Amino acid sequence: MKHNIAIEVSSLSKCYQIGNKKGSIRDTVRLWTSAENRKKTSDFWAVNDLSFTIDKGDVVGLVGKNGAGKSTLLKLLSRITKPTTGRIEIHGRVSSLLEVGTGFHPELTGRENVFLNGTILGMKRSEIKKKFDEIIDFSGIEKFIDTPSKYYSSGMYVRLAFAVAAYLEPEILIIDEILAVGDAEFQKKCLNKMDDVSRQEGRTILFVSHNMAAVKKLCNTGILLQNGKMEAQGPIDKIITSYLSLGANGNVFEPEYPKKDIDIAFQRIEVLNSNNNPTADFTCDEEIQIRFSMSIHKANFDYSLFVMVIDQFGVPVFPSEIKIERETYTLRINKNFLTRGSYSLHAFIHIPMVRQIDVAEDVCQFSITDTSSPLSIHGDYNYGSVFGNCTWH
Repeated sequence: MKHNIAIEVSSLSKCYQIGNKKGSIRDTVRLWTSAENRKKTSDFWAVNDLSFTIDKGDVVGLVGKNGAGKSTLLKLLSRITKPTTGRIEIHGRVSSLLEVGTGFHPELTGRENVFLNGTILGMKRSEIKKKFDEIIDFSGIEKFIDTPSKYYSSGMYVRLAFAVAAYLEPEILIIDEILAVGDAEFQKKCLNKMDDVSRQEGRTILFVSHNMAAVKKLCNTGILLQNGKMEAQGPIDKIITSYLSLGANGNVFEPEYPKKDIDIAFQRIEVLNSNNNPTADFTCDEEIQIRFSMSIHKANFDYSLFVMVIDQFGVPVFPSEIKIERETYTLRINKNFLTRGSYSLHAFIHIPMVRQIDVAEDVCQFSITDTSSPLSIHGDYNYGSVFGNCTWH
């Protein structure tokens, strides 16, 4: 019945205009009044005619390959962006943890941002104060709570942002892949908290992740998106099986629609062997090179490139990050570091603690086929050993 529904989506679509003309409002008017210029633009339906319902208390895994429309859907549900067509009905207070920086003002301290977020959620100051100590204790950044958040590391930001989202008692909690920025211990802590929130407190959770082990553990149902459309909705085991059967995107990634309207964007990502030849097959005793080429339209060296290598179970194996000062970087993974199995990449360009700029999700699959090596299972690596086995050039 209606009173059991937390989220109801009907014929929801979001369209973006892709073209090669930029300028003032006057230019835009000219663009749409000129038949010749209209031909230079095209419609990109990031979300295309979605209809589904989510019951109260459900924990839903939203999965899909790069460009499936997951992030756009979350922004629509969080009311960050407006739909082109369709309708969204949300029954309950929503708290979202999306891109790094969303919902936090960089000039405000951690303490001030906690109260700001609570106020946005419609809470009284006295209600926020009752939860404040729990939030700070969970985040583990007590000594920095009166420091402006613009000085926080990405990990510190995620710790506080998740604590705020989980403890300020929203009826609906929306969590994006942002948790991948945190360390493995904190990710586990967050998953346990979400499990408590759903099972003991009966809140609705919409969770986006490429970590299929985490999705399976946390979620009871799932939604599979592909090319902006819903491929399936149902029990999480069936959704994960369908997702894994979609296959990989190849060992070379080039955006179908390069982003020319932002300062910096991915242009090409490719997996190479030690002879700089593209390949997707390696043995354990081979070095793996991952080359990132970016187009920089405006020089701003506050950007960083964050990369997560993900195994065949969708579990993050290790992260690596570098500050961007040029258009091309190569991440070299030493031989005998990764074990047998299939891998892919999740990468994003961001301004740490502020926002993401461009994202490449689940791209560039490669495999280590050496049968003498043990099979990679659940990314069970010692994170402290990563830095000696991976270098940037």
